[in-house]
Amino acid sequence: MEAQAQPEPASPEVQQRILASFDRQGLMAHLGARITHIASGRVHIVLPARTEVTQQHGYFHAGATSAIADSAGGYAAYTLFPEDSEVLTVEYKINLLAPAAGDHIEAVGTVLKPGRTLTVCRLEVFGVQSDGKRELVANGQQTLIRVNRPER
Repeated sequence: MEAQAQPEPASPEVQQRILASFDRQGLMAHLGARITHIASGRVHIVLPARTEVTQQHGYFHAGATSAIADSAGGYAAYTLFPEDSEVLTVEYKINLLAPAAGDHIEAVGTVLKPGRTLTVCRLEVFGVQSDGKRELVANGQQTLIRVNRPER
């Protein structure tokens, strides 16, 4: 397996734009998710464990797992978009590889192929224990579209 180069840090302006957009997402606030890392073409979102985001067996619910993966990929693409644009998901596919358990789950969205209109991202979600042990619990791929920001 080849080593991946670390992406360049996103500029302070891009980070501010990403965080402002994330703060407007009702679902992420409702779930209790937060962005923990913003780089050029890469974003991490963490969701702490709590009863409200689990399913009947105590694992993180697939809906919560998928939601933070979708947002991580969307914001990873958004880091590469011009300031006057927005991002929307066109489609995504996620494979749930193992029950999502741990102190929290962490979604990592990484741009695989940027484009003028469509961008493709890799989605990974890790179950993270309090001792730092990480297990890949879901992975997928996503296509996003860049649209012009509507006039307000």
